[in-house]
Amino acid sequence: MLLKKASLAGAFFVSAIWLSTAQAFCPIPTGLASVTVQRVVDGDTVRLSDGRSVRMIGLNTPELGKKGRSDEPFAVAARKRLEGLVATSDGRLGLLAGKERKDHYGRTLAHLYGADGRNLEAQMLAEGLGFQVAVAPNVDLVACQQAAERNARQAGLGVWRQSPVVKSGQISASGFAVISGRVSKVQRNRGGIWIELQDSVVLRVAPNLLRQFDVAALERLKGKQIEARGWVVDRSRRGGLKPGQARWLLPLTDPAMLVGDPK
Repeated sequence: MLLKKASLAGAFFVSAIWLSTAQAFCPIPTGLASVTVQRVVDGDTVRLSDGRSVRMIGLNTPELGKKGRSDEPFAVAARKRLEGLVATSDGRLGLLAGKERKDHYGRTLAHLYGADGRNLEAQMLAEGLGFQVAVAPNVDLVACQQAAERNARQAGLGVWRQSPVVKSGQISASGFAVISGRVSKVQRNRGGIWIELQDSVVLRVAPNLLRQFDVAALERLKGKQIEARGWVVDRSRRGGLKPGQARWLLPLTDPAMLVGDPK
């Protein structure tokens, strides 16, 4: 009996530490809208009782299998964990809409908070159940979300249990990826800045996003080892690949999606 009580006390203590840590990552803001979740679609998307689909800002979880495809590792775990977090709040969450309120699928872009004040994206990231992503202009919580992901990466949790980082020369399909490689060329033209990784992948910063980046620092990347993340596009699919160009394109949407000399 004493052992059981001690275990319960220990569990409460760990829970209390986690709560304070989660709030330290992304503290609860004021002015949250109260919403009710009808169901959890996947690890980063929920359906509200008013019919809206909400895509959580800053979090990209592994994809559930569709059209005969297998689930990506930790996709089911991410969905179940989000279901648990929503259930803990009895389905009622706080919502903070992004500066850009809709994505190209018509989903509402927002941060979600539990009844206890925990930011759900930060909690998922801190447990290794997704990747931190930054798409301007919805980048207000980038720093705290990066800290949450760093927690999981250093501890080897979830998607970080085995490194998900792919070498640039090993990219073989479109979709979200975290890639590493050495910069072989940096070029600036009317299409923005192009950072080529060993003739296999090219990173692009569009002209309208250049003001968010340190352009001089980007131009000094040649010869350096870097890590980037985002949604890789196959340029050969629509006849957009010219001779000598890298097949795979990864658009950079915010400086947070690129780091130099990753460990």
